[in-house]
Amino acid sequence: MANVIVAFSKPEDAKNIKNILVRNGFQVNSACTSGAQALSLTEDLSSGIIVCGYRLTDMLFTELYECMPKEFSMLMISSPSKWATSMPEDIVCLPMPMKVHDLVDTLEMMVQAQTRRRRKQRQQPKQRSGEEQRVIDQAKSLLMERNNMTEEEAHRYIQKCSMDSGTNLIETAQMVISLINV
Repeated sequence: MANVIVAFSKPEDAKNIKNILVRNGFQVNSACTSGAQALSLTEDLSSGIIVCGYRLTDMLFTELYECMPKEFSMLMISSPSKWATSMPEDIVCLPMPMKVHDLVDTLEMMVQAQTRRRRKQRQQPKQRSGEEQRVIDQAKSLLMERNNMTEEEAHRYIQKCSMDSGTNLIETAQMVISLINV
């Protein structure tokens, strides 16, 4: 279940929204009244959804949106007259007065979208840093030079050793370098 932070300028509004969400099975990490509090809470979480009003005690929703981590989504609840025409596409808005089932259904949809996005990111290959790639290339060139392997054979050798020993490719390449340079 996704982490949810509720942020409204009136403490009773924040508490009421939090209670509705908790009763409907959502994990609400906190209810707060300021954008600074909401942003502080995001630092301890890897991802989540911020449910907020148009205006917080210290900032507008747009400022909160600009400062929140990209792993978070925003659900803004306000009068439709407050919705800006130049609002970012990924802010979801619910009109006031709001129905409980609309809030729950919208939040559930946002949670599912975040889950799909995280799953898609995990399926993408990890990008190596320049230093990591340099270590792998150095190990391959040593294997090619000393053992007369092609680049593909050297890479497969490092991969196989990595899988057999249960270490990642970088650690295995470092071991190859240290063993050959002895």
